[in-house]
Formats: sequence, structure tokens, C-alpha cells
Amino acid sequence: MDYMNFAGFYDSLTENVEYQKRAERLNFLIKKYIQTDTDGTLLTDLACGTGSLCEALARLGYDVIGVDNSPAMLSVAMEKKMKSNLPIQYLCQDMRELDMFGTIDVTTCILDSLNHLPSLDDIQTVFNKVSLFAQPKGLFIFDMNTLYKHQEILKDKIFLYDLENVFCAWENRLLSDNATVEMQLTFFERDGENYFRSDEFITEKAYPIKEIETALQKSGLDLLAVFDADKNLDEPENLSPVTDTTERMLFVARKPE
Repeated sequence: MDYMNFAGFYDSLTENVEYQKRAERLNFLIKKYIQTDTDGTLLTDLACGTGSLCEALARLGYDVIGVDNSPAMLSVAMEKKMKSNLPIQYLCQDMRELDMFGTIDVTTCILDSLNHLPSLDDIQTVFNKVSLFAQPKGLFIFDMNTLYKHQEILKDKIFLYDLENVFCAWENRLLSDNATVEMQLTFFERDGENYFRSDEFITEKAYPIKEIETALQKSGLDLLAVFDADKNLDEPENLSPVTDTTERMLFVARKPE
């Protein structure tokens, strides 16, 4: 999926994501589990989108490679890079077909990007690729939507966003498996007195923690911890456990020596 229609509006619709705070939390976890100086650490961000997290991580001293399969998203990311002049490299790849130049110290995949994959087999493929290119003791930090979020928060709901230059209607439908949500995003872009419509269709599937842990084990990665991804972002070190009402889980895994 190339998110051609979504790319131009993505940053406006994700202004509340707090990328810098998420980067600071990732930085805390990386330092906690690598237990060494992380300056110059090579970090790959999968499904990097328009590069907002890559920029935040690069400002913290990481050598960042952003990977995304959407040329439209990467075009926006490159525009940001030209303005910031940060040392970020972008690759247009499907993360299921990840092909790096060498081994990686840390891999991240944030904002439920893995939920966009159609099946657990696809997630397993990504985990296998991450493990293949991970350094011994290399980290893989990623988040995923919970079943609770799909069943209770997104289920058959409609969300409306009226932004400066675009109006967005986001309609969700929970499928019969009680795990998959089909989303239709309809954009009305303002151009003077006229509006131009475009649509984007997205599907996300959620999984129990145990299935994700098993997939990590099959790929040769050890699950170290799982946290609530969204709580206490103002305090990067204040990590909360997953509860029955957690909407997004943050996983920390490591490749053994």
C-alpha cells in the first residue's frame, strides 16, 4: 500500500503523536537494554512514513535509516531532511523484503505499523528479516494495537477531523474475526472555494501478546519486556505495564549473542 492520498495530509492528522517524546522513550529503552554509549548507534526505523520519528531520533545522536514502501511518504520525508540537514538515509522497501547493507544495532517500528500487515505470517517474515540483520545483542522495539483498541475504541466508530486545509472523515468497521478493522479515510482538500475528494482504505489486525512472543521466538529474538506505549509520555522513564484497557503495546526484544 503506497498511501498516495494519505501522504499529503499525514503530518496534519498526526500532530498529536508527540514524536519527540516517543523518541526520548525509545532512547531511554535503548540505553537501558544496550547498556553502553548509544551515540552513533545505527538505527533502522521501519515504516518510517514522513520521517518525523527519524528526525527526532537523529537529533538524539542516532545514525538513522528510514525504511518505507510508500514513495509518496518518503518524498515528504526527503523534503524535511533537506530543511533539517540531518544525517538520515531513506530506503524505499517493503519491510517484509528488508535488505540492508550490513547489520543494525537497533530496529524500531512505531505507531502500529505492523498491524497494517495482512497476516501473522507477514509479521513473522518481518521478524525474521529484523533478526537476520540485527547485531548480536541488537534491539528490536516496536508497538502494536491491542485487541481492546480494535474491539472497543475503533469498532464501527466514525471520527471527524476539520483541519486548516483538509476535512477528514475516518470510518471504521470491525470484521467478524473480532480482531481486524477496515478503515476508510475520506479527505476533502480545500482549494479556495472548492473541495477535492480522495479516499484511502486501510486494514489493521490485532493479536494477543502470546502470538507475538511466539513469532519473536521463532525468529530467534528474545522478548525482554512489554509496556503500555502511550501512557506517561511526558516521563520517558515512567513505563506502565500493559492492562486490559491498554490501546497500544510497546515490545522490547533482543537478538542473543
